[in-house]
Amino acid sequence: MYIMKLNPVFKDYIWGGNRLREDFGFQSELSKLAEGWMLSCHKDGMNTVSNGEYSGMTLDEVIRKTGKEKLVGTRALDFPYFPVLIKLIDAKNDLSIQVHPDNEYAKKVEHEFGKTEMWYVLDATEDAKLVYGFKEKISREQFRKAIEENTLMEVLNQVPVKKGDLFFIEAGTVHAIGKGTLIAEIQQNSNSTYRVYDYGRLGADGKPRELHIDKAVDVSVTEPPKYEIKPFGEPECFDGYTSVLLTKCDLFTVMHYDVKKSVTLFTDEKSFNHILVVDGSGSINGEALKKGDSLFVPAGFGEYTVSGECEIIVTSI
Repeated sequence: MYIMKLNPVFKDYIWGGNRLREDFGFQSELSKLAEGWMLSCHKDGMNTVSNGEYSGMTLDEVIRKTGKEKLVGTRALDFPYFPVLIKLIDAKNDLSIQVHPDNEYAKKVEHEFGKTEMWYVLDATEDAKLVYGFKEKISREQFRKAIEENTLMEVLNQVPVKKGDLFFIEAGTVHAIGKGTLIAEIQQNSNSTYRVYDYGRLGADGKPRELHIDKAVDVSVTEPPKYEIKPFGEPECFDGYTSVLLTKCDLFTVMHYDVKKSVTLFTDEKSFNHILVVDGSGSINGEALKKGDSLFVPAGFGEYTVSGECEIIVTSI
């Protein structure tokens, strides 16, 4: 097996901008690049491999050809689906206020899994804000009333953000990405989203976008978030790089590496590594890599070395 480079899948949602094109050099015929799906085996968008033996195949096809345990790792056997979805998100305008269901509710109602996610802020304008849970605990009845009376923003927790902030968003947390933010998102492999409020915007068809009030009230945890807005770990400095644990949960583990010279990492039989290059350039085992590259290191690959001056986000399960 070898380290596979993945082609992103782009989405042109109405709130998106062009920083993925301008900052990362991505090319697409879409007028807006709201999201780049950098690691995806989801039915709504699957990455293809751009190098080596499996060039042109979707990652899902490669997994089925080689075997899930061999490529994704033994931990993946706990999941009936590819476990994670990784995105770059450029919010030129505010995203809708939304919430995601947990596994139990999503399997029963949507026939797929729920969605816990993590946001790592890559850049933000001085006035950028995110919605993250509620200011204080309220009842579900009060939540519904706030939606109906258009006072929802008064009860939600609006947080100023800056580069390097980390948001861990468990299923059930009401949230929204605000305009002026550039984010790396690591999430469960699910696209189940309940839109609560959308600022009265019209969709591409000229009609207000659908809201999902009843479902949102069913699944929302109507209280302040329990996690601080920072990485789970503290920075650790080594010869050639600095590392920090961004998130660790039963769904995924995410590390950030600021590489000044080189860092040697590895995969064992338990899990793959996904590498997202969010800044700079360098090489991986001698092969060039640059900002925006998405690389899949198979489980059991062993050691590999990233060299140069770059920032990478490494995800495993």
